[in-house]
This record gives sequence, C-alpha cells and structure tokens, in this order.
Amino acid sequence: MEQHHPSPQIPVVVLAGFLGSGKTTLLNHLLHRSGGSRIGAIVNDFGAIEIDAMAVAGALGDSTVSLGNGCLCCAVDASELDLYLERLANPATGIDVVVIEASGLAEPQELVRMLLASEHPGIVYGGLVEVVDAAEFDDTRAKHPEIDRHLALADLVVVNKLDRAEQNGERVLGLVRSLTDAAAAVVPATYGRIDPEFLFDCRPVEDRIGQLSFDDLHEHEHENEHGDGNRHRHGDGDGSGHVGHLHSSYESLSFVSGLPLDPRRLMAFLDSRPEGLYRIKGYVDFGPYDPGNRYAVHAVGRFLRFYPEAREPGGARLTQLVLIGAGIDAAALRKELEACTNDAPHADEHGMWGVLRYVQGLSEGPDEA
Repeated sequence: MEQHHPSPQIPVVVLAGFLGSGKTTLLNHLLHRSGGSRIGAIVNDFGAIEIDAMAVAGALGDSTVSLGNGCLCCAVDASELDLYLERLANPATGIDVVVIEASGLAEPQELVRMLLASEHPGIVYGGLVEVVDAAEFDDTRAKHPEIDRHLALADLVVVNKLDRAEQNGERVLGLVRSLTDAAAAVVPATYGRIDPEFLFDCRPVEDRIGQLSFDDLHEHEHENEHGDGNRHRHGDGDGSGHVGHLHSSYESLSFVSGLPLDPRRLMAFLDSRPEGLYRIKGYVDFGPYDPGNRYAVHAVGRFLRFYPEAREPGGARLTQLVLIGAGIDAAALRKELEACTNDAPHADEHGMWGVLRYVQGLSEGPDEA
C-alpha cells in the first residue's frame, strides 16, 4: 500500500556547463519528458520561474521571463538563493523538482555550497549535472582549464553533441571519464536527450498526492519481454511515445527484499558501484538497525543521499530499489544486493554510521558524496 508523508522535500538539481554546451536544450528536453512532473526552474539571469512541464516547455527557448530578481550569479549567499527557492518550494505550487540552470560562467561549486548551506526545510540538494560540448571540448578546456575541476565535482556529466564530434566522440568520452570522480556517471547524448529518470522521479500525467510508490517508479518503462518485470532496454527514439531517452540503450533492475539490509554491506556495495550505473532510487529497510524508520535513497552518479522517514504502524517492511544504467551486469548487481540482506535479530550499534554520513545535515559537504 502506498505510504503518504507530509511536506516531502523537493530535490534541487544544479545544471551547469560552459556557454554553448547545450544546457537550455537539455532543460527543455527534461520539461518535455518529465512524465507529468511539475518542474520549477531558476534559469540564468531570468530570475525564478515556475514552469509547467506539460504546457510551457516549448516556450522556454523563445521567451524571457524577468521577475526583476537579477542574475542568479549575483546571488552571493545562501539566504539570497533561498528567496528564489521559497516561491518554488511552496506546497501550493505542486512542484516536484527544481532545476537551476547556471550561467555559462557560473562557479558550480559555489552554487552547490549555497544549496547545502540552505536552511529551507522544503528543499534538498539533488546533485550537480555538468554538460560538455563533445565537438568543442578541447577548445573549451584550453580556454577554461577550470572545467577539469568542475568535472571532478560533478555527479553526472552529459557529453552532448556527439553527432558533431569526430569518431562519435569516443576519445572525448574517454577523456571526460578520466577527469571525473570514479563514482560519477558519464552519459553520452545528442540534442541534450537524457532520461529525466536519471535526475528525478517522473510521475504519471494524472495528479496524485504524496510520494512516489514503488509502482510509480516503473511508470515509464516498457513491459519486459522476458516476463520477470525487472530488466528493460531502451534505445534512441524519434520523439514519440515513451522512447527517445538516450543516445545509447540502458537497462533497469528492480530489487525487492522482505529481509532487512545490513547497512555495512549496503555501503560497501554503494561505494563500489560500477561505471555505467547512473541512478539508484527507492527505499531501504535496515530492520533492527533502525526499527522506527525506513530510508529513501537517491543516487545520481557520485551523489548519494539517504532520507529517513518515520515508518507507519503496520506498514510493509520492504526494501524496494530501482537501478538504472548502461552496460551494467544486472544479474551480478542482483547477487550483490542479495548478499546485503541480513536476517540477524540483533544490530551492531555502530552499523548505521556509514549510512548517516549521507543524511543531509550530518555530512560535511559536496566533496564527500
């Protein structure tokens, strides 16, 4: 049965990249493919704009909306950024996710630090996405050597415009991977087409209240031709139907366990997650380690956060996870997750320390995830 929780926090994703990398194109794609989710955007120097993903997406590239709030790059402290977020995070707006499209000359690390320093109870930092132009990457790197530092901080890197790069951008993809954190996801793309599920949970078009149920997490996946409901492949599309997600195909794996997970074993799994595993989402039951809570988990590339939620009396005690990636070994990942289960009746009092490092307010900063 779906559980409902009051005032869920809204993830705030930072979308960065140098001028011409394709940030606005990517944002517009996310708006078109949001599956009915309502996206609030803080875009360049336009101020704070509430954007209805279904109705206004086509107007983003053709119109400028100014609220007189000045350029985002001039928001030099967390309290000023909170003024933008206050409007978007108001529950009355019905917004599900906020995307900050930073100026091409913005310093993403400062935006990340401002979000982590924010005291607004309605929002939570959702990760840094860096967009690079594959065709112009060498020139961009020569002009802006700080891009190496930006890539090292990113949780997900979109290598865009591969159709314009030599040899389909394979050299650039390899170079970008060498500059990113080992746990960061590097996603190839043309025209900014990435699956929005990599960044946030897409909801069905019809309105509904409360957090996503486990069934909602599969709303936009094809039926599995093998009949087990766990593995799916998607390829390029022409902009119709459910497809058109990625430059390359990807797979998703769902994992459900009635046994609690051992937090030490799960953290060892997460710390060694393989290249190509872009996204992990769902809920984890740690059983005797924290009998009063279940934990929502959100991972995008190197970014990882746990969110404790009070367990409703009589609610099912399940771990329910969805893993999305390209070139992943789903069978091996399932075995590793099964090895994380723990049927021991007693808990190690220090077992949760590794998990609590990734609960907002207890971690140290953006370089820790």
